[in-house]
Amino acid sequence: MSTLHRTVSVRSADRPWSADPYADALRSGHGPLFLSRGDGWLLPLEVERWCGPADAADQEVLARCEGAVLDVGCGPGRLVAALAAHGRPVLGIDVSEAAVARTARLGGHALHRSVFERLPREGHWGTALLIDGNLGIGGDPAALLARMGALLAPGGLLIAETVPVDVDERAHVRVTDARGSASGPFPWARLGTSALLRYAEPLGWRSEGQWTAGGRCFVSLRGRAGSASRTSSTSAELANSAAVISSQRARKPSPDSAVADR
Repeated sequence: MSTLHRTVSVRSADRPWSADPYADALRSGHGPLFLSRGDGWLLPLEVERWCGPADAADQEVLARCEGAVLDVGCGPGRLVAALAAHGRPVLGIDVSEAAVARTARLGGHALHRSVFERLPREGHWGTALLIDGNLGIGGDPAALLARMGALLAPGGLLIAETVPVDVDERAHVRVTDARGSASGPFPWARLGTSALLRYAEPLGWRSEGQWTAGGRCFVSLRGRAGSASRTSSTSAELANSAAVISSQRARKPSPDSAVADR
């Protein structure tokens, strides 16, 4: 069994971002909301920014996107909505029903599913996004980067947001709010740019750019080109994916679902 499959199996029942504190915050559009560790460490989560429109830093990310875009851990959908408003083919995925519902209300397509589950158009996405801390998904950066490579078309683009300090840490955390409500514990990671590049290079990713905007740090990585080109995503193909999305909204997560996307 591969490392990725072991990771998915161990975490199959763990859907922490579907916990009430996160869903409640998305429904209200504001926090406070935190990631917390058992030692008292707290990381404030930027709920208001996530629930607002795409800002200038977001727009710079979106301007770099190529082809059809997969937003992994799309949250309340500001990036999906911004791309869709400009006629770009885009799909968000998130394990939070509240996030998927809010994305739909903004006019975007979103699927209630983990990045480690089967997804539409695997191996054909032009760009994948890991923004707002989503490099932390699953607490295993190498497994996540390998999965992103499988989702993208050969030579596809991954744009990731990194922590603006030199950090490479893994921990079990909870989502908590000011009232003391908390999700169950789940594995998470925090990576600075140097750490991301250390994980990416052995997997065949090539750095294409690094930049900062609005106090946030970003890296673009280019996947292996592969020996044969694949067809690019089209709006019509994403319309077919939308039918899958609609069928998923009514069902509960499958028991073999994987780690939370946010």
